[in-house]
This record gives sequence, C-alpha cells and structure tokens, in this order.
Amino acid sequence: MGDKANAHPGAAGRATAADHPASIRNVVLVGHSGSGKTTLVEALALTAGAVNRAGRVEDGGTVSDYDDIEHRQQRSVQLSLVPVEWDGIKVNIIDTPGYADFVGELRAGLRAADAALFVVSASDEVDGSTRMVWEECAAVGMPRAIVVTHLESARAGFEEMTQICAQAFGGDDPDAVLPLYLPLHGPQGPDGHAPVTGLTGLLSQKLFDYASGERKESEPGPEQLPGIEEARNRLIEGIIAESEDETLMDRYLGGEQIDIKTLVQDLERAVARGAFFPVLAAAPAAEGARQGIGTVELLELITGGFPTPLEREAPAVTTVDGRARELTPCDPGGPLVAEVVKTTSDPYVGRVSLVRVFSGTLRPDETVHVSGHGLADRGHEDHDVDERIGALSAPFGKQQRLLTQAIAGDLACVAKLSRAETGDTLSAKDDPLLMEPWQMPDPLLPLAIQAHSKADEDKLSQGLGRLVAEDPTMRLEQNQDTHQVVLWCLGEAHADVALERLRSRYGVQVDVVPYRVSLRETFADRAAGRGRHVKQSGGHGQFAICEIEIEPLPGGSGIEFVDKVVGGAVPRQFIPSVEKGIRTQAARGIAAGHPLVDIRVTLLDGKAHSVDSSDAAFQTAGALALREAAAGAKIHLLEPVAEVTVLVGDDYVGAVMSDLSGRRGRVVGTEQLSTGRTLVRAEVPEIEIGRYAVDLRSLSHGTARFDRSYVRHEPMPQQVADRVREQTVDVA
Repeated sequence: MGDKANAHPGAAGRATAADHPASIRNVVLVGHSGSGKTTLVEALALTAGAVNRAGRVEDGGTVSDYDDIEHRQQRSVQLSLVPVEWDGIKVNIIDTPGYADFVGELRAGLRAADAALFVVSASDEVDGSTRMVWEECAAVGMPRAIVVTHLESARAGFEEMTQICAQAFGGDDPDAVLPLYLPLHGPQGPDGHAPVTGLTGLLSQKLFDYASGERKESEPGPEQLPGIEEARNRLIEGIIAESEDETLMDRYLGGEQIDIKTLVQDLERAVARGAFFPVLAAAPAAEGARQGIGTVELLELITGGFPTPLEREAPAVTTVDGRARELTPCDPGGPLVAEVVKTTSDPYVGRVSLVRVFSGTLRPDETVHVSGHGLADRGHEDHDVDERIGALSAPFGKQQRLLTQAIAGDLACVAKLSRAETGDTLSAKDDPLLMEPWQMPDPLLPLAIQAHSKADEDKLSQGLGRLVAEDPTMRLEQNQDTHQVVLWCLGEAHADVALERLRSRYGVQVDVVPYRVSLRETFADRAAGRGRHVKQSGGHGQFAICEIEIEPLPGGSGIEFVDKVVGGAVPRQFIPSVEKGIRTQAARGIAAGHPLVDIRVTLLDGKAHSVDSSDAAFQTAGALALREAAAGAKIHLLEPVAEVTVLVGDDYVGAVMSDLSGRRGRVVGTEQLSTGRTLVRAEVPEIEIGRYAVDLRSLSHGTARFDRSYVRHEPMPQQVADRVREQTVDVA
C-alpha cells in the first residue's frame, strides 16, 4: 500500500486491455458536488502517466479535450470512466455525479465497481446523501476508503475531518475509520496558514514530501516522532482488531513489535473485505508538478488494498425465461455475461454502451444477444434481440482507445448496439442470459411537455425514446386521462438536463406546460334526467326519448348500467345504444371535463318511433339525459390521493409531518427505525405533491427520501374544487 517501505511511482501509464481479472481494479468515486472528485480523477491520471499535464494526453503530444469546459460540465452530471495503469494493474476509475438528481448514475457506478472511494472536502461537513450511499455500500459489504480533499484551504482541517468521518461512517465502531497518513505542513504564511506539502506515513514513520512536484521519501526528525506516536498506535490497534490472526492482539498487548509487513497485509485484507476504512488525504498538483499530494498513496491503496473482480460476488443470473443459472465467478473462459451500465449517443458513431463484463470475454465484431426486461413501466420495452457489436474501446475524455478484448472483470465501451439500453444484459447469442437488475430510484418529479412546433412534433417520439434508453431513472408517460406527455425525473437539475439533451442531441425543442393530475367527477346525490332527441329534416328523421335515474356508488365502482324498462317503451335493440351514449358522455365529463365515475344509471322509460328511431338517436338521447341530470345535481370533483412513505432522519420528523399537514395530508402512522431514522406514512392529495421531490430535499437537507403510490380518488374540498374549475375555464 502507499505506506510500504519502498513505494515508487514508476511502472505507470495509460491502461490497455487487461489479460487477467487479478490485474484489474474497479473503483467508484462517491461524494457530494464540490467535494473534488473530478479534480482528484485528473490528479490520479496525471500521476499514473495517462496524461503528461492537465488536459494533454500522452499520445504523440496530441492535445485532448479531456479537460475542456464542456466535457467537465458533462461529467458533473453523468458517470464517466477513466482507465489508468499502476504497477501493472489496470485501474478503472469511475467518476460519478455529486448532485442528488443523478443518483441513477451513482447507482450504475456502484454496480460497475468492486470498491468505493468516498471523497469528502475538509472545508465541509459530510452531507446526508453521502451518508446514505455509505449505508448502501455497507448493506452489500462493498469495501470503502475515504479521501479528504481541499487541504489547500486555509480553513481546512484534516484531523477534524477524520473525526467527523469516524462519527458519520464508523457506526458502532469508529476505530474502523482511521487515517493512514497525517498531513505534512510547510512554513506558515503571512495569514498564519501552513500549507500541506506532503504526508507522514503512520506505519512506516516516513515522510513523503511533494513540495518539489515529485514525491520524495525521507526519515522524520526526532522532534517529529512524538507527534505521530499516538495516531500510529491507534492505527495499529485498529488494524490488529480486524486481523484474522486472533493471536496478534495478545502478542501486541504483550509488548511484541508487530512486523510492518504483517500489519500491511492485515490492513489490505481488512480493507478488501469491508471491515476497515482507511482515511487518506489528497491535493491537486501545483502548476507544472507531475504528482499531486497523496495520489501515489491512493493508487497504491487501490491496487494493493481494494479487491480484484475475482473477489466480488456477481449479481444473480438466469436464463431469459427465468431459470437460475450458476456461473463460475469472473471467469474469462466462461459464458459471456456483461451488463450495460451507461448508454450515450455520439453524433458520429451513434449509440455507445459502457459495459461491465462479469463472465466470459467480449470481442469486437461478434454477435451477442441483448436482453432487456423489467422497465416497461418507464417507457422501456422488453426485448430479446441479437446484435453485432462494433469496436471495443477504453474511454479517456472524448477519446476512445481501441481494445482487442474485454475480459471478465473489465469495463469497456461498445459501439453500434442500436437496441441496447442501460441495464440490459449482453450474452452469447446461442446461450442468452439475463442479470438481476440493480435498484433504480423511482422518478417522482413530473415534467409535462409538448412539442414547440410541428417540426418538433415529428421528432419528439424518437427523441424521447432515445432519452429514456440512456437514462433508466427517467420514466416516460403518455397520460390517457390528461392527454399529456410526462417525463418523470428525479429533480429539477435532472429535468433541465433532459430538456437540454432533447434540444442539443436530438434537435427537439419542447415547451414545459403545467402538469395536470387525473381528476374525476361524480354525483353527490340522486338525480334524474330526460333525454329528448327529436328532429325532422326530410326523409328519415331522428327520434329517441329516454328517462334515467342516477345514484352515487362507493369509490372505485365505475359506472353501472341497469335496464328497468317495461312494456317495450324502449325497444330492446336500442337499450345498448342508450348505455353507449351515457358511457361516452361520462368519459368526456359533465361539469369540468373530467371523466364521470362511481354512479349507477338506471334506464326507467322512454319512447321510440317505428321509422325515425335509430342507434345514433338513442346514443344522443342517453348523453342528453345524463347532462340534464347533472345540470340539476351537485357534482363532486374527485382528486387522486397517494400514500406517501417518507424515510427521514429523526431531526427532521417534525418538519416533515408539519409540511405534510400543510399539503392537506393525513399522517396515518410512524415507525421508529434503529438507524436514527423514522418512517412516516401519510395520505396526501396528488395535486399537492407535484414538486414534493424538490421540496422534501430542501426541507431535510437531502437526508430524506420518499415513495408514493396511488390509493384512491376522493372528493376534493369545495374551495379547492372551485379554484380548479376556475383554472380549467381560464385554460379553455
């Protein structure tokens, strides 16, 4: 690891195709926006030799657009992959967005990685969303480490941040979160701030000085040793506590000096199995410097302490018809099983799929089977198709470096998979398989859109199809009640990016319109109506009269039609016509244009003409009878009510419950959880929670999440109903 006696920065460079899973490390960077993830990725690439200075790739001196402003903005809201090589190990660094709206990209990164590096800023607190991701990783046993950034800030404090991380991430065992290094400070400046110039290794008791732009190792002076003794002893005790050698603690407490190689090996094992979480420090390289502070130590932690893909338990695999299939973990010679973790569209090469290979070996120009299931409710059709893949490549910025293969455990970009979407499984065409999907967050912010012009309308369907193919956290809805096209997103930033991608990538300009919930109407009391449709205009006329009675039914009953005609007042062949006319009018609405539901309509009497009566005439009479009954009756406007389940930290329970009450919600129960969180269940009108995804995030400082599900329609309060009717008239 970075604290080994003779660590060296050589044997580095840009990554090519790996030849064995043991020579691969997949690590995902996690942290809130502004924590310094992307800057850290660039610093690691610089130290590893993938670039020879910021923004310049080692490729014949060609300037890359890896670091251009546009590409940095893209990476701030989407997952990106930077493969580098260190000491003969290919390291796939997966950078994820820090914005909460793009948690889908983060989940994809967690799926593709075998370990996580949590990036926290020394100038900030650990935010709630980062804590929640830590808990997700803990639930699946993913190895984790912590890196503290922004040490160059005058108000930054590594020691204080380490204590905060121990409290936030340590749970019942804060001694499992300990630093491997302490910052080495230079002379104080005029403002009293002593900049960080290097690191002090706690195990090796060596100094790693980066002040010259190159990592230089030296011995500490006698006056420096006492300052690191306490932290070193605590680290050793923490490592020994997680050691698989049960005799080690007794030997240590008995005064035996434990060999540093033994400590490093135990440390690496504890990190790899997710039992110990080292804290490191990093700072970007100064202008003209080749190495940033802590980057060598980080790369050695990743290559020496993080697990290989061979140590990861792969997700469950089945045949496409659902039969379980057992596979040898991460076997390059096994059946092909790969998963699309990200999909993008390139204007020159078309659709590009970032793929994690879990079994077998993927090669260019071979035909694979593409299976996609389980996202039909989000606008993704189930599919099983064979496709010929194009080139394989390793991305670096906007460049693509061609690969000859991608073995089990590796990640690669695949070109020309026109049907593959994020979350799909790639397998051999003669042995199609399907991987269990990862958990996708439910999009809960509705965005109603319409084409800006006729030309946009022609391209809208295709553009939306491509958009949701790239992003499975987005749901496309064609609402049959309101006739709106609705994109369900995770938040405002997610919605803004979706609109921009429609415009810039697919050339579709759309207008955002107010989102409408699916309202209903019903009769509050019994009512009666008479429909008379009599016309004479030469030749056959139109004659139909019917009398009906209406009574309200319980919610969810729909429309019942009862025939009580006696004596043939309405001929038998025209009774279905009356019913059809009533149901057609009910679907159009009778007061505010919303569908009429939950009533029983009884046909009592009527009249017919032997010549002029017809199916069409009695349909019209039935509709007229329903409208007449409504004209003299009290009509309730029904609104959909959702069950909302909010998982929130105990500190914000009161604020959440008060906010729900202000939305006309009824809290139906709370449940105290052992994690310091409370589950709040409430029933809330859907018209009041259109922006709840945004408001809850603000209310809880990003620490709460919620789910919603439709329960029923119920009468809307009169003052609210009057306001909605006025708005309907204004729109009309």
